[in-house]
Amino acid sequence: MKLLLPDSVPLDPDLPEGVQAVRYDAASPVPDEHLDAEALVVWGNRPADLQAVAGRMPRLRWVQALAAGPDAVLGAGFPDDVLVTSGQGLHDAPVTEHALALVLALLRRLPAAVAAQGEHRWARELGGLQPLHPEGAVTTLLDARVLVWGFGSIGQTLAPLLRDLGAHVRGVARSAGERAGFPVLAEDRLDDELARTDVLVMVLPATPATERALDAGRLAALPRHALVVNVGRGSTVDEPALLDALAGGRLGGAALDVTAVEPLPADSPLWDAPNLLLTPHAAGGRPVGADALVAANLAALLAGGELRNVVQR
Repeated sequence: MKLLLPDSVPLDPDLPEGVQAVRYDAASPVPDEHLDAEALVVWGNRPADLQAVAGRMPRLRWVQALAAGPDAVLGAGFPDDVLVTSGQGLHDAPVTEHALALVLALLRRLPAAVAAQGEHRWARELGGLQPLHPEGAVTTLLDARVLVWGFGSIGQTLAPLLRDLGAHVRGVARSAGERAGFPVLAEDRLDDELARTDVLVMVLPATPATERALDAGRLAALPRHALVVNVGRGSTVDEPALLDALAGGRLGGAALDVTAVEPLPADSPLWDAPNLLLTPHAAGGRPVGADALVAANLAALLAGGELRNVVQR
């Protein structure tokens, strides 16, 4: 078996005898001489490069995406009999770190502090004696009502940290229940729950169903002091509606690690939106445990067993 490994991340999985690992340039389509591969690992590949080879690999059996949301692979047009597995779980810790950093940055008004530092101004309004729960604002996780929309493995990693810092945490998913010890609401109850939310953290994948899921109506359902953090996919937020809410003072603030168009164009109004913190899709980008996942799924493929993170198409 020939296994293609991208050069965009250092990979050295344990391979069984008879498997030939070939490293390829992830910034280009798979070279013609390797179109006979039976297994392909994808990380950082451009969608157009995947589309260019999706129908030209006759022996391909399995594609392992290292991204938690394998959007590019699913949109490339690989045949239906090619098994696709995702990198779910590989980004739980890095994305959780970043999500927590963005939440705390908004709560503790770090963007305003950085702006004041640039002005060489001691911002007395940000320091000194402060009420724990000021009227019309949320400035601490203590007793804050946090809603994590998209309660998969990343959300379940983030939730205990938020709880340990004093927040009351609930999740939102397609079905209700309890996950990892937290109450999870079905999406049909989302709008009612938004009215009771201080911090909304979004970890949604990009699908037709999640396109602009946070729209003008749902933004209006949030309290005026509420904060929004998105570390999922940029397509899930109605950006013009978000801009209107921020500009009109109908939202306390927001932090976006992802945008609908990336890189964000220099003339995008998001750059200058009030109370908006932007980071350049920095939450993930560092899959943790990729070697073990590739090795385990390869072994299962060869043995006719069940692979981890199979994506239903």
